[in-house]
Amino acid sequence: MNGPVKNDRAAWLQGPPADCSAVPTERKRPWRLVLLGAPGVGKGTQAELLTERLDACHLSTGDVFRAAGKRKDCDQSPAMKAALEYMRRGELVPDSTVWDMVRERSHCILNCGGFILDGFPRTLGQAESLRELMGSEKLSLSAVVNYELPVDEIVRRLSGRRTCEKCKSVFHATERPPKVEAVCDHCAGRLFQREDDRPESVTVRLDAYERSTAPLIQFYKDLGLLLPIAAKGSPEEIFARTIDELDQLATGPVVSAGD
Repeated sequence: MNGPVKNDRAAWLQGPPADCSAVPTERKRPWRLVLLGAPGVGKGTQAELLTERLDACHLSTGDVFRAAGKRKDCDQSPAMKAALEYMRRGELVPDSTVWDMVRERSHCILNCGGFILDGFPRTLGQAESLRELMGSEKLSLSAVVNYELPVDEIVRRLSGRRTCEKCKSVFHATERPPKVEAVCDHCAGRLFQREDDRPESVTVRLDAYERSTAPLIQFYKDLGLLLPIAAKGSPEEIFARTIDELDQLATGPVVSAGD
C-alpha cells in the first residue's frame, strides 16, 4: 500500500491555476508560522524540519523565484515576470511586486492546514499586507520564529562555505570539509567560494538585513507573536529548541494577526 502523496506545492511554486498533488492534513489548530533570521542562521534547514514535524506547507518565496526562472515566459504571471526583470538587472524586487506574487497565491495561506512562511515578509510593508490579508479572513499567526546568532558566528559560517561548480553541493572548510581539498565528494567538481560568501560581502548582507528587518521584529514583538530562538548548535539541537518553545505555545491563547 502506497503512503500519502507528498505535497509538491504546485499551487505555490507555479501560481494559479495549478493544484498541489496533496494538501496538509487538516488540524484542529493548524500551525501558521513566519520564520525570520539573517543569512547563515540555517533558517531553510529549520523550515524543512518544521514542515515535516508540524504537517504544514513550506511556503518559500525563494523557491518561487527559482521555479519561475525555469519556466517559459508564457507560463509566468505578470507579477513573476516583473519580479524576474528586477532580478535580472541585479535590483531588489520592490514590496509591491513581491506582494502581488504572494497575493496571487493567497489560497496557499488562507486555505491550507497550516503553513511555514520562509522569506516573506521581509519588510514592514510586507508584514502589514500579510496582516490585512489574514485579518480579513479572521485567521491567526501562531508565532513568528526569529532565529538569532551573533554576527561573528554568521560570518564564520558563511565565509567557510564552499560550493561545487558542477552539482552545486555545499561543503564547509572546517565543519563539513570534502574528503579531498577543493574537490566535491559527489561529482569531483571544483569547489569555490561564492562572491557573496566572502567576509566583506557577508557583512554587507547582514547590514542590509538588519536595516530592513529590525522594524519587522519590533512589529511582531508588539503583537506578542515574536519567538526568539538561539541558532547555535547543530540543526537537530536548534530544531529541538524550536519545538520545545512551540509546545509551550500550543496550550496558550491564539493571537489574531489582524488584532
